[in-house]
Amino acid sequence: MANLEITLKRSLIGRKKNQIATAKALGLTKTHKTVVHSDNEAVRGMVQSISHLVEVKEV
Repeated sequence: MANLEITLKRSLIGRKKNQIATAKALGLTKTHKTVVHSDNEAVRGMVQSISHLVEVKEV
């Protein structure tokens, strides 16, 4: 099973509350922080909702 490497590229300052909550649920608290999650529908949906803030690589 593949994993996704997700990096927060843009700041959360001034973003909507739901976008901040989604980033924190993924474990992204600071810019340029990278986390690894399993590739499933839930994580893909979370990434899609904040796609303009993150960079995703398949590992």
